[in-house]
Amino acid sequence: MEEKDKQYHKIHIAVENFGPIEKAEIDLRPLTVFVGESNTGKTYLASLIYALFHTFEGFARVPLPHSIITLLKQSRFRSQKEQDKETLETLNKLNTLGRTFKYSDFPKWLCTHINYYLNESEYIGNEFKRCFNLNSVSDLIRFTAGKGNEMKVSLKVSEEKQSLWDFEMKDFDSDITVDGDVNADMILHTKGETASQKILDLKDLDALLHVNGAEVSDCYYLPAPRGGIMETHGLILGSLVDRTTRIGSGYSSETPMLNGRTSDLLKHMINYAEYDKSSGELLDIAKTLENEVLRGVIEVTRPAGIGFPQFRFRPQNAEQTVDMSRSSSMVPELVLLVLFLRGIVKPGGTLIIDEPEAHLHPKAQTQIAITLARIVRAGVRVIITTHSDWLLEQIGNLVREGEVMKLDEDFIDPPTTWLTEKEVGAWRFHADRPVEEIKFDLITGFEPQDYGEVAEELYNRAVDLRTLLMKKMGDGKIE
Repeated sequence: MEEKDKQYHKIHIAVENFGPIEKAEIDLRPLTVFVGESNTGKTYLASLIYALFHTFEGFARVPLPHSIITLLKQSRFRSQKEQDKETLETLNKLNTLGRTFKYSDFPKWLCTHINYYLNESEYIGNEFKRCFNLNSVSDLIRFTAGKGNEMKVSLKVSEEKQSLWDFEMKDFDSDITVDGDVNADMILHTKGETASQKILDLKDLDALLHVNGAEVSDCYYLPAPRGGIMETHGLILGSLVDRTTRIGSGYSSETPMLNGRTSDLLKHMINYAEYDKSSGELLDIAKTLENEVLRGVIEVTRPAGIGFPQFRFRPQNAEQTVDMSRSSSMVPELVLLVLFLRGIVKPGGTLIIDEPEAHLHPKAQTQIAITLARIVRAGVRVIITTHSDWLLEQIGNLVREGEVMKLDEDFIDPPTTWLTEKEVGAWRFHADRPVEEIKFDLITGFEPQDYGEVAEELYNRAVDLRTLLMKKMGDGKIE
């Protein structure tokens, strides 16, 4: 049984005094789950992942901003006589049989650009302010325990047998410092004696800096108020268009602004192209979601004179479509997931979803868990926040199925959707102590302890009230 997580780098993220979070350390898995009470930092950490992803334009072997990629592309078109001495030495090392090619073998000009990029506090700070809609990064310093805290954010990227690069940001009283470093001894390529005699060039250097040539470094965020966004997206987009022509005419610094996650989402909606280079497997997942959960189809049109697409819902066996504001609350919540699977997300990408169970019946919540597992099987990394016991129970069942398949290759009637314990990471968030990992348990799955405590409290209260009611009825006080 193939394990999908082998195609991903190992991503370790740690924070201290970040928003409502005292301390947290997590490892991204093919499916990463954040659970816990409200206002404990689940969305903050999910948003941080999004900000880090966009800061470094993915979690490749080496963080590559567009400026560096442009330099590499420009170098490809130079003749051998025009290329600088360092670049020629790099290509010679790359094409030496039996020689291990390391990061330190790259031209110094390339390493200098990458190091500057990793240590540029202003650029990194601006991305954080954009994603969180802040005037200052210092506003993220833990706001639940008074002043005097120092915020720390660290990111470590590695492969199975070697570290790749790391980054750390600290902020104390508006004093931001950043420190990033790439492992100079990182092994990128070994051209063995039996390897192909093909001469490698600058185009191949670009591929060496990524996991593999097919990796997609895109990250998408579906925020919790999806229904409201879909019901009013036309109004929101129209207002954005108006604003582009009215700068200086009544708008001020006090005008409410969208955070970067929501504005990025709206850009995807403005430029939405149906079935554009989508994975067949992801398209199938979207169709199943429409048929089995929504029980209808999402239709996309571009009316004449309108600069953005319109999204409407056609229930099964219905002749007419309905506006999102007139459909069940479940529909606007799931529309974005369907649309992203149909035309935006690709294998190798990352999809972050806040509360995918919102406004769903318990049965539909279990179906969403299956959908998430299918997305993972299609090669997309998924990160969710959730309050749903039903969804967690189903994820636990999917892991049990995967573990049975690992132990029994002759498993009768194997399921089409499954997960393994190694592929799923679950973390519980607290209001008064550090985030902790929820280890998979054969009996309870990924159920947080407080879920059981709430259920027990409700049961005990029901027993007490039922006993009291029966006693009062026996006394003749209730007919």
